[in-house]
Amino acid sequence: MAMFLIRRIGHGILVLWLISVAVFGLFFVAPSNVAQTLAGRQATPETIALIKHRLGLDLPVWKQYLHFLGNALKGNLGYDYYHQVAVTKIIAQALPITVSLALGAAVLWLLLGVFNGVISATHPRSLADRGLTLFSLFFYSFPSFLLGLLLLYFLYFRLTLAGFNWFPAGGYSPIAGGIGPWVQHLVLPWIALALLLAATYTRLTRGSMLDVLGEDYIRTARSKGIRESRVVVVHGLRSALTPVITQFGIDLGQLIGGVVVTETVFSLPGLGQTAVVAINQQDLPVIIGIVLFASAAVVVANILVDIGYAVLDPRVRLH
Repeated sequence: MAMFLIRRIGHGILVLWLISVAVFGLFFVAPSNVAQTLAGRQATPETIALIKHRLGLDLPVWKQYLHFLGNALKGNLGYDYYHQVAVTKIIAQALPITVSLALGAAVLWLLLGVFNGVISATHPRSLADRGLTLFSLFFYSFPSFLLGLLLLYFLYFRLTLAGFNWFPAGGYSPIAGGIGPWVQHLVLPWIALALLLAATYTRLTRGSMLDVLGEDYIRTARSKGIRESRVVVVHGLRSALTPVITQFGIDLGQLIGGVVVTETVFSLPGLGQTAVVAINQQDLPVIIGIVLFASAAVVVANILVDIGYAVLDPRVRLH
């Protein structure tokens, strides 16, 4: 286990370094003029040159990258170009919003997806199976922005016109302000994400459960007179969850790195929306900081997934 963790952490560090090089390089390949934007249209060449010098943009690209890398190793991701706020502070302010969105939606889509998948697998080719398959295909092909807009229209706009102020139009209320307002502001984004991702988990759980329920040890357990519910949940579902956990780790890591479309539709100032603003403003320190954080979240999620393999299925060994 120790050697496995060392290797995976080493690979993760290599991936993060390559990503930082790629993002840094793309910033300078794409046409941009941050100094001109900051100085304004009427700025003199001297003013623009002064801003470039203050931001370190007049240095060679490799020196700028080494300067950034040295500071990053000390936990300093730099400061944004426009307000001189530390990138770590920007991430810390946006992270609770994205984590709240991702974890709440994850609970819903796991419960819904796994439950539907088990029902479909234990009743193959039945009306319930066909109905849940239709449900999965419908939401799997549904654009996330359109689903969010429809939820806002029917559950916010139409209900508000009818006198039911159950859901806000968007925004975020910190959990410190109370559980009720926190849930009220996030329930629609949770539903939007959960419906989209539950479709994938329904199909994934169904296919995996059908394979597992055909194994010899399942037939042996049934022949011993064990209750069908115990056979399905204890013996079948545990082994069938291996591919589900893989997908869950990847999805959760990506969501914690930022849910761009959902955060934009519901006006949630999380990492995704912060990254979009930084890209539009060509704010390199913020872009690299969020990309590195999102990449680290995916790397950590994949390591946890591999460890979860061995816990769920004793036949799996870490190498």
